[in-house]
Amino acid sequence: MATGLSPLNRALNLVPKRAESRQSEQLRDTFVDSGVAVVMESVDHQIIYGRRGTGKTHAFRYLETVLRVNGDIPVYLDLRTVGSPEGLFLGEEVKPTERASRLLVDLLNQFHDSLMEAALDDDDLITDVALISKLDALLDSISTVRVSGEIEVSNEGERVKGTKSSLAVRLGFKAPEVDISAEDSDETRKMTTETRRGTESISLNFSDIARSLRSLFDSLKSRRVWLLLDEWSSVPGEIQPYLGEFLVRCLLPLQGLTVKIAAIEQQTNFRTALSSGQLIGLELGADIAANVSLDEFMVFEENKERSREFFKSLFFNHLTLGGAPNSPVTSISSPQGIVRQGFTDTRAFDELVRAAEGVPRDALNIAAKAAVRAATEKISVHDVRAAGRGWFQSDKEAALRSKEDASRLLNWIIDKVIRERRARGFLVNQRDANNALLLALFDARVLHVVRRGYSAQDEPGERYDVYVIDYGAYVDLMQTRYAPQGVLPIGPEDEEPEYVEVPTQDLRAIRRAVLDIESFIATLPGTRASS
Repeated sequence: MATGLSPLNRALNLVPKRAESRQSEQLRDTFVDSGVAVVMESVDHQIIYGRRGTGKTHAFRYLETVLRVNGDIPVYLDLRTVGSPEGLFLGEEVKPTERASRLLVDLLNQFHDSLMEAALDDDDLITDVALISKLDALLDSISTVRVSGEIEVSNEGERVKGTKSSLAVRLGFKAPEVDISAEDSDETRKMTTETRRGTESISLNFSDIARSLRSLFDSLKSRRVWLLLDEWSSVPGEIQPYLGEFLVRCLLPLQGLTVKIAAIEQQTNFRTALSSGQLIGLELGADIAANVSLDEFMVFEENKERSREFFKSLFFNHLTLGGAPNSPVTSISSPQGIVRQGFTDTRAFDELVRAAEGVPRDALNIAAKAAVRAATEKISVHDVRAAGRGWFQSDKEAALRSKEDASRLLNWIIDKVIRERRARGFLVNQRDANNALLLALFDARVLHVVRRGYSAQDEPGERYDVYVIDYGAYVDLMQTRYAPQGVLPIGPEDEEPEYVEVPTQDLRAIRRAVLDIESFIATLPGTRASS
């Protein structure tokens, strides 16, 4: 392999792989709309689902710039930066209500700071004295501390007699005058000593907070505030319902406010029941819509051309619009130029699209590895395959090492689906869709759902989800007799299977494509199914 990299390969390797590594202007310029932008611009409260790497943060940052241009006030909060170690990690040592209160106070303080920053940057808002006073009122509403236990108060008296001297200087346009005087004084001081024997805890009154927020929004001159809560899944699961209850009681009912939440569906716990039986948290559908999934927007199995165009634009924007002003690739004038100048042929770029499985971050990382491998040459199919396998091993397979049973399930699926059926996809009955091990593989991006709610004519009343195995898991079998022939094998068991891509209509004889998760569970020690 030649030493050094070509200018284009070097640029591909240097593309930031995470949205937080970019400036907001670059995020706006590099954003490629898969269809989600117009859905997110709705003023309705929404949850935006998506696994890691599907572009939730990038979409939020893009929305933030659009809203600011439109004159609204976006407040982007990364929930990974909210809270304290005591509230997040101490678990049973601190009550959930106290942990949630600490998190809420920190969140509201950041919300207040962002609104204050927006006011300072706006000539109309900064001169509004009422707005500033209402921002102060919001701080007061979240600063209450309660002490549980005894408080001991003692008074002490002291009498002091002495002489006070005073010096007064009067300044004016004439010569300064100085007065010096002395007098006797008799002063009594009373000192109070307070000893707290209880435990301090945060006391939040939802009605006070809601009242201060309502009053605050009334001062914003009809400008809508958009609260964008990113990384919801970073909040401990047992605390999430309490945070959701706060949103329901204090934020969601307010006019002039839109709340958007970015979360990983498999790591959310929006609602729970207390020991009293009371339900708290967000009720999906009633309190907030959960109708946006970036995983669905990024599924391209049924539209190859759409997939190609999306990723062409993704690389073009990142390499040119989001690159340095003197970047050697700014001469590329169109997305097609990326393919022509960076890849040996269209087939090599199509292989990269296939390897990404619809996940933008995976595409950027695989392209970077392929670029390093290609060095001074254009990227070939062989480079993409080696990079896809390397990315799978270093990122996805490594993440499963701590989940023994999930790793076993992946290997079992590879044997059953790829080696035995020579397919790369399978069907799972929706009754098994919430299996913890299956969800762990989906969350790790080693399995991808390409269609939900598939029905079959020979299975009336049954619904299936169509999964495909990640490219990196089977790429080393591509040149062997186990190479997958298609997504799903269909047809009678006693006949040679017919291989189809994701079907657009119901088909007969799908039994051979169905994966029986229960048969795998039965092979585990003690028939357990922990993740």
